[in-house]
Amino acid sequence: MAVGGFSGVDGPVGSFSGKITLSVVITCIVAASSGLIFGYDIGISGGVTTMQPFLQKFFPSVLRKAAEAKTNIYCIYDSQVLTSFTSSLYIAGLAASLVASRLTATIGRRNTMVFGGLTFLAGAAINGGAANVAMLILGRILLGFGVGFTNQATPVYLSEVAPPKWRGAFNTGFQFFIGIGVVAANCINFGTAKRSWGWRLSLGLAVVPAAIMTIGALLISDTPSSLIQRGKVEQARHALRKVRGKDCDVEPELSELKKASDVAKEANQEPFVTIFERQYRPHLVMSIAIPFFQQLTGINIIAFYAPVLFQSVGFGSDSALIAAIILGLVNLASILVSAGIVDRFGRRFLFIEGGIQMFVCQVGVAVVLAVTTGVSGTKEISKGYAILVLVLMCIYASGFGWSWGPLSWLIPSEIFPIKIRPTGQSISVAVNFATTFVLSQTFLTMLCHFKYGTFLFYAAWNALMTIFVALFLPETKAIPLDSMNSVWEKHWYWRRFVCGN
Repeated sequence: MAVGGFSGVDGPVGSFSGKITLSVVITCIVAASSGLIFGYDIGISGGVTTMQPFLQKFFPSVLRKAAEAKTNIYCIYDSQVLTSFTSSLYIAGLAASLVASRLTATIGRRNTMVFGGLTFLAGAAINGGAANVAMLILGRILLGFGVGFTNQATPVYLSEVAPPKWRGAFNTGFQFFIGIGVVAANCINFGTAKRSWGWRLSLGLAVVPAAIMTIGALLISDTPSSLIQRGKVEQARHALRKVRGKDCDVEPELSELKKASDVAKEANQEPFVTIFERQYRPHLVMSIAIPFFQQLTGINIIAFYAPVLFQSVGFGSDSALIAAIILGLVNLASILVSAGIVDRFGRRFLFIEGGIQMFVCQVGVAVVLAVTTGVSGTKEISKGYAILVLVLMCIYASGFGWSWGPLSWLIPSEIFPIKIRPTGQSISVAVNFATTFVLSQTFLTMLCHFKYGTFLFYAAWNALMTIFVALFLPETKAIPLDSMNSVWEKHWYWRRFVCGN
């Protein structure tokens, strides 16, 4: 037995229909489009913060520092006020994600996604018309609430609707739409960068992905698990028949869902108390560790600040935005690779391979920057070496795109029993936002003081998280959600917590 795995990974997949129907494909695509708003925001923030008219209006001190800081390429954009514009969203998202567990249990997964989309839409409108920093921050907070609700509800929705055998591929759709949002935002930034009002268009156009996902969510039904949890058995039967196919006997699966729901109701415990019980220790550890490690790959920080980063290492303003678009496209393509192989090779293989790939690239970037810009960062990097940095970053992004990107949303959404699934996902999203807030608030300062060592910092975390996965994450591919406990019972370490409970 592999150290971190378990025997019989295929599990009881034959218990229910694993058939892919047109309805389940359309439903999952529409639900996954919720990722658009998160991706758009990640992509738009970094580009807007390099636009001179935007900086002149809201953060003129950054432009003054840029004029004075030519001696150190790493410190030009080090501004706590500027980073607060980016990171304020994540504090709001953290708060929203914790509230969202009760919301999804009360009004359902789909309705939570709709509510999140409407909140994000309001924030986008305020940001597009912002007249001062206060309006900017208010808009960011509303965007954060919207992203918090949708990031909590959507991965759970996808895992509950998808056939067990193909759950990984369908759940990857959420990360794919995040990637589309990032690329779309970078392209819009490139088109608007030269205009004095371009930043307003970039921020205001966030209403488009918000409208797309909100309207889409209104057109799909809630998950059978959520409907049963709220006592709507007949609607659950109809929803299950719709996604599994009209000629499919859905009664066995419906019976299992009802049984799981009844057990949860009989327990009648506060989910935030239940999740801390000993038998759920492995679930809790993963719901905290996986999103925490995902952010410490450094990917979102690089996505936020890609234009700033590439400008810092020698690209011009336009070239920096093009480089950010290239990085986004590479990430997008690699997510498609993940969708094709995650249910064939499993989660562990992709986590470990991606972790090694990212580690090597982060070390490579650090070495190139150390050699070309000097220890102090005062030397100017040549165009050739700047392109080498971009190539290494693209290889790094592809490693993330088929591993820690999609799988960090998949694992927490599939490992919990129904009674604590919304709570577990809420904790996971909250940890994601909290870690992102700290890192986004400190990255530019870290870049200024650590210089190329920033990339060695993230490389060390990539090494640590790869070892963690190899030792402690069991394989979950093809296991029905209601049979997931078996993976913990067979794991070399976690079985001491779950066996006998």
